Amino acid sequence: MSGASEAWLSGPVEGVTPYLMPVAHALVQVAADVEQAAADLTTDALWDRPGGAASVGFHLQHIGGALDRLLTYARGEALSDAQVQAARSERQPGEPAADGATLVRSVRTAIDRALEQVRSTPPASLLEPREVGKQKLPSNVLGLLYHAAEHATRHAGQAISTARILRART
Repeated sequence: MSGASEAWLSGPVEGVTPYLMPVAHALVQVAADVEQAAADLTTDALWDRPGGAASVGFHLQHIGGALDRLLTYARGEALSDAQVQAARSERQPGEPAADGATLVRSVRTAIDRALEQVRSTPPASLLEPREVGKQKLPSNVLGLLYHAAEHATRHAGQAISTARILRART
């Protein structure tokens, strides 16, 4: 971000149509926010669940996984078995448990892929119908792209809040 504290104040994201600029700005902001959430937390702290809340690690894994799944639907594709299995395992830290650098790198990779898809989405396709999930719930390309960014933003905020609680404990 070019000196601005918020991505949406940093100017256009290169190669993104103005119709999808809010989506791109939200994704760029998430990339910055997850670094803040994971900064200086130990691996154990990343997977701690204060008060039974979801762990910071879950939120970071879920951001990448949810982006992947929602963007798959936006392309008009069904989820693969691997994507379904990945969704089921997002609450698990893995063996060995994923550390902050690994989680942040994974989120950044997912955001880079998402931004590439946003850049390559023709404005004329934004209202094309899409189906979501086994129930084939109705949406469209624009709705899926917007929801992907909004969903990632929500989980980044939850990760930041949980990280603050964890840091206050020490």
